[in-house]
Amino acid sequence: MTEAVFLIEFGALILILSLLGRLAGRIGLSAIPFYLLGGLLVGAGFPFSLGEDIESFTEFGASLGVILLLFMLGLEYTQEELFTGLRRDYPSGVVDIVLNATPGLVFGLVAGWGFVTALALAGITYISSSGVVSKLLVELGRVANRETPAILSVLVIEDLAMAAYLPLLTALLVGGSGLDLVTGLLVSAVLITLALVVARRYGQTLSAAIYDRSGEVVLLTVLGLTVLVAGLAEAVHLSAAVAAFLVGIALSGDVAERTLILMEPLRDLFAALFFVAIGLSTDVAEIPGVIGWAALLGLITAATKLVTGWYAAARAGVGVRGRVRAGTALVARGEFSIVIATLAIAAGAQAVLGPLTTTYVILLAVFGPVLTRFSEPIADRILGRPSRPSRRAPSWLPTRTRSETR
Repeated sequence: MTEAVFLIEFGALILILSLLGRLAGRIGLSAIPFYLLGGLLVGAGFPFSLGEDIESFTEFGASLGVILLLFMLGLEYTQEELFTGLRRDYPSGVVDIVLNATPGLVFGLVAGWGFVTALALAGITYISSSGVVSKLLVELGRVANRETPAILSVLVIEDLAMAAYLPLLTALLVGGSGLDLVTGLLVSAVLITLALVVARRYGQTLSAAIYDRSGEVVLLTVLGLTVLVAGLAEAVHLSAAVAAFLVGIALSGDVAERTLILMEPLRDLFAALFFVAIGLSTDVAEIPGVIGWAALLGLITAATKLVTGWYAAARAGVGVRGRVRAGTALVARGEFSIVIATLAIAAGAQAVLGPLTTTYVILLAVFGPVLTRFSEPIADRILGRPSRPSRRAPSWLPTRTRSETR
């Protein structure tokens, strides 16, 4: 592909996303489902699909989008808030595993796919999409809501669980020995502990070292550090997203405030590419054969995520409205589910796992944000009172201020 064609296709894609974002804003819905459907429209199976170069760039942008989403979400919270949340909410993490991994495991075993493929499907149904959830919290102005720390604790626990799950699954898929399993788990545990200690003890020192009068220098330093740490985490089979989140947690003071302003446009651009990439990865010709099973699995695990969020928010003393908001926010699946399916298929798992997973992710990544948008009317129905109008703040206010107006 020539450079001119690449630029034309990329520019057209961004303009399409801008139109979809405007449409979402006009009808009062999250832009996420529209970006996902936009990815489907320009993906495999349609006559106007994008070239390979632009698809490769979009995949890279998607990875960077998740990193930036989680990094900037981490900037909103202090180290003490993180560790207090993890200590308080680990029972919610246990409930999350039991409720949401079990449907995938049972489904795989009943389908006769064998234990290892069923274990892969358990991971696919277990983990929420950190990218979708964090984007929703920002987009709907809920970052400072009372239920948000409980949501974040569940997400962090899920990503930490993935640090143990992925080495275990990989070893089982390739037929690794018991020693390989133990070694992978020990390495994961050591690296996670080291990252948490650095974030807690040396966060202020790191912030002081990064600070500079030049916004350009701060932007380059923070972006480079975040992507580097995320890449190192990925290299040792840890979550790049949770590594970026910990970098955000570690920064504080003036550096954190300036970074929120400087990196917001980058986050929004690459986050949009992340949602498009999910749609691009789906071949629509494969959807009809698995959509029934994907919808059934989606309904079951949407319900179990609702229960998870309700339980986590209830433990934090949040009211019914906040519990419903927490539950609906966790429904969407995304990047990790796709990664798990890709690993499993590459190692010889059932080929149907691929289209089933992508269809399942598309359904919940569309349904989840819509459900979250209407979570408060749902809560009012549960409480048996008339729905109150949304108190969403004007979009021109800064993110943290918008959240605090709720």
